[in-house]
This record gives sequence, C-alpha cells and structure tokens, in this order.
Amino acid sequence: MPLAYWCVLVAALLPVVVVIYAKSGGGDNHHPRDNVDRLSGARRRAYAAHLNAYENFPFFAAAVIVAVTQGATPGTVNTLAAIYLLLRILHAAFYIADQATLRSAVFALGWLVNIAIFVLPAFK
Repeated sequence: MPLAYWCVLVAALLPVVVVIYAKSGGGDNHHPRDNVDRLSGARRRAYAAHLNAYENFPFFAAAVIVAVTQGATPGTVNTLAAIYLLLRILHAAFYIADQATLRSAVFALGWLVNIAIFVLPAFK
C-alpha cells in the first residue's frame, strides 16, 4: 500500500487528536457540543483547527486517490502526501499557538501541494 494512503489515514485522525486537546479542559460529556461555546484561547483555536482539518480532508483524500489510480509516479505522490501531512500538522500547531500569519502561509502551501497531487497524472 502506498505511503500516500497511510498519510490519508493520519490526516483523517488528525482532527480527532486536535479536538482531544481542545476539549481536555473538562466539560459535560453528555452534551459535548455545548462545551465549545465555553472554550477560549488556545483551546478555542484548537477547536477551529479541528474543524479546518475536517474541511480540508476530503480534497486531500480525493487528490491522493486520483493521483494513485490514474498512474502518477508513486514516489512523487508519496513525497507530496507526506509534505501535505506535515503542513497540516504545522497548520494546527500554528493555529493553536495564535501565529496567524504562519498559519495562513502554511495553509496556502498545503493547498498548493494538494493541487499538485491532484494534477500529477496529467504530467505522467
């Protein structure tokens, strides 16, 4: 199985890891979504990073599947998928740390890497 598929799995799990931090401050587990309004600071930003990770996941998963199934060079897909995953981890870290400019720059780079993954088969 290509490394890129493992990157898809990790990208799917990343939002869960981030939200564990966001909600680690306690709250009522009977109504966990109600606790979001009470989050502040880094935990509130972690929750936003969690949502952003979910919003970006479908495009990444689709791009990897398209690239692998349409004959893109496996090594290139794997490398770009690993870079994308690293950028998403950095995005969450910068989001939580309130580094807005770095967060936005990393987001843009991740978006460009994702587009590159998607269009790789066109250049085989």
